[in-house]
Amino acid sequence: MSKLSIGTGIILTVLGLGGYAFSGGVSPTALIPAAFGILFIVLGYLARKESMRRHAMHGAALLSLLGIIGSFKGTVAAVTMLGGAVVERPQAAIAQAVMAVTCVVFLLLAIRSFVNARLKPAPPQNP
Repeated sequence: MSKLSIGTGIILTVLGLGGYAFSGGVSPTALIPAAFGILFIVLGYLARKESMRRHAMHGAALLSLLGIIGSFKGTVAAVTMLGGAVVERPQAAIAQAVMAVTCVVFLLLAIRSFVNARLKPAPPQNP
């Protein structure tokens, strides 16, 4: 899961930096996905340490949930665009939709990993 967190972080960082560059550097809010991406990368690196793995991956799952909630409005606008409507900031809507999809995929994979970890039998304890 740590590699998935780092990969997700890279995707979101590139999305944020690309969105900022595409906006001509005038929209600092385009960097929000990059901020999320950096946090995903940090959590992924923390998860490489066995004692931090559980906390870091739960933090990454919470971060992905916050990313989904935060980009919901833009996702709705992107879906509206697909229907042929005109939205005020189409690039922002697309970037938010990409962020939402990326976070949803991460969250689903994280939940699957958490369930599999719970179902895995515990190693035998030596008395």
